[in-house]
Amino acid sequence: MKESTYKILLVEDDEALRFIVKDNLEENNYEVSAAEDGEIALRMFNESTFDLIILDVMLPKIDGFQVAERIRTADQQTPIIFLTARSMTEDKIKGLTIGGDDYIPKPFSMEELLLKIKIFLRRSFAQPDENSTLSTIKIGNFIFNPEELSLSMDGEVRTLTLKEAELLRFFTAHQNRVLSRNEILEKVWGSDDYFLGRSLDVFISRLRKYLKDDTTIKITNLHGVGFRFSVKPDNSKL
Repeated sequence: MKESTYKILLVEDDEALRFIVKDNLEENNYEVSAAEDGEIALRMFNESTFDLIILDVMLPKIDGFQVAERIRTADQQTPIIFLTARSMTEDKIKGLTIGGDDYIPKPFSMEELLLKIKIFLRRSFAQPDENSTLSTIKIGNFIFNPEELSLSMDGEVRTLTLKEAELLRFFTAHQNRVLSRNEILEKVWGSDDYFLGRSLDVFISRLRKYLKDDTTIKITNLHGVGFRFSVKPDNSKL
């Protein structure tokens, strides 16, 4: 897919900022649909298909968090980048918890936004690793399909977000290794300053919740160091 075909939904109630961002994105060959409130954004989302969503948190009628929650009930894959004037870590964590992939605090530079857009679009449309011969990965009793963003066990299938799948794939590729927070952020998000405070723990908590039905799988928090992902043999089946 060529960059010029990427479609972006921009949701921002500030008219001047909406115009500036839309204009800059179009100058960079993106096709942009712009909405000034949450209701319009949801209508546009339901009527069309987008490759990425830029979503302001403080919106009239329906706020950005609610918009993201409704989008995620229908679509787990499309990257969502939050724009927020809020500096509270709790708000940032909430955005990530409900399915956001990134956030950019206002004021921001267009260079920063364009860089993040390129990163997420590149990862969304990345081709499978030529060195990988398996489309699925066995994790304990789970079957993980990174390309389809699915995690299944006993016929029950969960659809992961792109970032959840990338994090789980990174863990499975480095089983039983101690991984520092900086290493995880650098390899999965491309930057070791991507998160503030407890934000990385949001994704770790999600994966623990998804994998909790198999007690042989552990994501161990090594205080002050990082994490270790391990899968122990199920002795009950021996």
